[in-house]
Amino acid sequence: MVTVGRRLLVATLAVLVLAGFGLRVSNLGAEGLSEDELNKLQAVSDYREHGLTSANGEHPLLMKALLTVSLVVADKWNSTSLGRHHNISPETALRFPSAVFGAFTAILIYLLATELFGAEVGLIAAALWTFDPSAIGFNRIAKEDTFLLFFFLLANVFWLRGQRVAESQSNQRAIKYYWATAAAFGAMLASKYLPQIITITIGYYWAFQAIPETRWRLGKRRMFMFFVIMGIVFLALNPPILWPATWRQMGLMAGQKLVSHDGYEFMGRLYSHRMTDWLNGTPWYFYHVFVAVKLPLLTFAGFLVGLPLLFRRKLGDGRYFIMLWLFLWMMIFSFAGGKFTRYFTVALPAVLITSAIGVQFAGNWIAQGLSRLLSTEWPRSYVRVALALLVVLTSLKAAADSSPHFRLYTNPLGGGVAKEGYYFPHDEFYDASMRDVMFEIAKRARPGARVASESPTLASYYAQRASRPDLVCVFLSDPNALKQLSEGDFIIDARGRRYFSNELVTSALRQSSTPAFHVFLGPLPSASVYILDKNSQQAVVDAAQRLLPLGQSSYPGELPIGRSSR
Repeated sequence: MVTVGRRLLVATLAVLVLAGFGLRVSNLGAEGLSEDELNKLQAVSDYREHGLTSANGEHPLLMKALLTVSLVVADKWNSTSLGRHHNISPETALRFPSAVFGAFTAILIYLLATELFGAEVGLIAAALWTFDPSAIGFNRIAKEDTFLLFFFLLANVFWLRGQRVAESQSNQRAIKYYWATAAAFGAMLASKYLPQIITITIGYYWAFQAIPETRWRLGKRRMFMFFVIMGIVFLALNPPILWPATWRQMGLMAGQKLVSHDGYEFMGRLYSHRMTDWLNGTPWYFYHVFVAVKLPLLTFAGFLVGLPLLFRRKLGDGRYFIMLWLFLWMMIFSFAGGKFTRYFTVALPAVLITSAIGVQFAGNWIAQGLSRLLSTEWPRSYVRVALALLVVLTSLKAAADSSPHFRLYTNPLGGGVAKEGYYFPHDEFYDASMRDVMFEIAKRARPGARVASESPTLASYYAQRASRPDLVCVFLSDPNALKQLSEGDFIIDARGRRYFSNELVTSALRQSSTPAFHVFLGPLPSASVYILDKNSQQAVVDAAQRLLPLGQSSYPGELPIGRSSR
């Protein structure tokens, strides 16, 4: 094992956090808000105007409270003389807390992996998280998954430390770690309503209870107190859960009535996207493809090496935690019909820890072979370090090459730059160009012009920002709204917003007209904008006549028009 002094270890972790923070906040406002992020911004505005409310109540309060603090501080900064010259945009302020939590997640990954497999694996895994393009991309959007992961990891760091203390010292001394775990889980649930993943932690605990020698036992009374503490912390950090209006919002969310679109484009094909579509929805291998094409190539190779090692007893009992983590997460998400890549945030550290195990193993194997071949001992240390650095630097290069549009990154196995935006266009583009689109439309549009898109609320927000409140923003999937379009109105055909409900219209538009202009996300075209003339307006109206009325879809089931906020 490579030994690292305490000072060097602390310095290394500090460098990783600072580097991760720099990558996550650099040019944080480069992309416009997504529809989901706008929902958060509107909730914060509601809090600031009316106090604590049930706005965006289908999601817990903790993250939105942090966003509120960030936006208030940004407004105070912008009101100063220095702030007027170095303005903090709403996009940057809204995403800043997620970037901070994402950077510090590297420390938790180190602590967790160290408890399970030792400091060497912990350091490699923390470094892979710091520089992984997908991890950075997930941490640069204002969504709950980053916070969910942070507190999940924190809870399990305490949980595993409690196990070690109970087995090596006494169960009594481990109690403080049990209560800390419960408090962290309360914060996790106050970040996102996903109690299912607690089964990973409890499953790992129960795996040891049938072993007579196990001293790590909470008993019924302590287990009851565990959930009481979790509930108290959850209520303290999420008081709106006590309000009837919040439960109404959660009911609408559970009934899929806040989902505004009827499909998801995956690898060039449309799939239905309701959670209850199960195997009839987005394919079960959705996240398997993500791992294969979105991880830097050497990180993925490390994962392929490390995965079978999880089944070797020599690796130790920590392997059961990672196996449960991967298996139960896949059981929860892989078979649901509706999937987004950001849901993988919670599973990504388990993949990176597995990759770190593979890198360590490969380093050992190569070093031992060289040592025998050269009849010397130096390869046993230097080769392992060199291989780990090579894997981490490859990840850093992938991050640097994809900045600031990290979500677009696709590794050579997935086709590289030529295939960016192909596999998961909704999540890769994520409305990032709507700001630029609306600012350009604002320059060209006649007074009172209509703008049809799949994100009309977001379009309206940026129309306001462009000082064009007169623009009327409507749903592209609403046949009634399409019939009211006239010459000089605009239609936005945005990548990642292809649905069953708009294919007829966009197809007719492409055949009858050419875009007035294109908008790009980095090197990729991300939106085509059409200005309707007589021919294209008639083609759109004819296509709208063949669409079902608003609230229905072109595949069996409902298409409720609301907010896409899962």
